Amino acid sequence: MREVPMTYAGHRVDSAWLEPDEHADLDLVVNGRSVPVQVPARCTLADALRERGLTGTRLGCEQGSCGACTILLDGLPVRSCLTLAVQAEGCALETAEQAPPSPELSALRRAFHEHGALQCGFCTSGFLMLAAGLLRDEPDAGAARVREVLSANLCRCTGGVPILRAVLAAQRELNGGHA
Repeated sequence: MREVPMTYAGHRVDSAWLEPDEHADLDLVVNGRSVPVQVPARCTLADALRERGLTGTRLGCEQGSCGACTILLDGLPVRSCLTLAVQAEGCALETAEQAPPSPELSALRRAFHEHGALQCGFCTSGFLMLAAGLLRDEPDAGAARVREVLSANLCRCTGGVPILRAVLAAQRELNGGHA
């Protein structure tokens, strides 16, 4: 029987299974920097990032419902609490700790501050990364589309209106003042 190559996010994946007690040596690319890690086979990407000091990746529900753990994996928003660290090897990971931040993240940070789109801050990094991915992939998304995408994450303090206003303001800034 011929082995069929597997891919994840466009990258070839070794089809060998790890035993639950085995560790994997990985080279993650986080915010443009190589980060070598050794993690248990079942370690989530969120845990792997947080254990390396990237605590902007929050853990809320740990079931993929709240979105606080959202990061960008090869430019796409993913729930890092549901993604295994081994799945991210060879992928470009972006977190809220980017330095210097992407143009999208810079505009979003300013807009969140100016529009009061944060209170306790727990959900903020997840919303920032979700919105950064949207504004990069769909720079001309309408307000209804922005609202739809933002509805994937939860905020218990500010509600959705200030966050929506902030993302739309960042979008205008990135588009040269045009909605």
